[in-house]
Amino acid sequence: MIKLKIVGKDEREKACGFEGDDKAELVYCSEYLDGDRIVLDTDRCGRYCVVRFEDSMREAFIYVPGRNVAFFIPPANNRPNYSPKSFTGAMHYIEARYATDEEISKVKNLALNVYDQHENATFYPHASANVETRGEAVFAARNAVDGMYSNSSHGRYPYQSWGINRDPNAALTIDFGREVLINELRLTLRADYPHDNYWVSATVSFDDGSKEVLKLEKSEKPQCFKIKERKVKSFVLDKLIKAEGESPFPALTQIEAWGVEA
Repeated sequence: MIKLKIVGKDEREKACGFEGDDKAELVYCSEYLDGDRIVLDTDRCGRYCVVRFEDSMREAFIYVPGRNVAFFIPPANNRPNYSPKSFTGAMHYIEARYATDEEISKVKNLALNVYDQHENATFYPHASANVETRGEAVFAARNAVDGMYSNSSHGRYPYQSWGINRDPNAALTIDFGREVLINELRLTLRADYPHDNYWVSATVSFDDGSKEVLKLEKSEKPQCFKIKERKVKSFVLDKLIKAEGESPFPALTQIEAWGVEA
């Protein structure tokens, strides 16, 4: 069993879709209201799912530790980090299915989650940070795992990024929600030069107690780092050292963690 529904701010069920053994669909013929959320119900804990909560966005491979997922519709007055086409209008197609064995076992970017958000406490991966520039959505931690690589500017979609508000103690946490095996990291720095600066070094601290120091360059391209394979549930990116003589605004466009399920 797998099922999708829309629940309002008042906890009233507003729509319920087709319930299937392996796949669920929901066509919602109304405009979203602030406080609405998409709820995904599964048949047991620990499911891997492929979801598409918004038909203008790509699918996401997620891990669900419990039996339910809650995705809160981004409020209309605060979603500049999403496409202007997303979550608008009075016709929405939503789908979810259980991942295949091949999708579960293959090598992939385990940090990617286009539907991650601040409120997310029910599905993984999840990105969080101790600082985000001015608390603005365009500089939120989730932007670093949304699969968008446009980094020649900053601010509104498609140039959203993780901004650190000039804080030298800024730290980004990636939580996978289960054990995974990682052997490669990739960082894409924001490259809106000359507005931006860049980091020359960053430290990745894994929950197994080990660390990796990454040497970074001024580049608009993804910077790839092969690392010793580790079985981890999370890591923290911190100790971000910026280049001297540049602007005070380094930022991260994307972080990737490549590997397989443990």
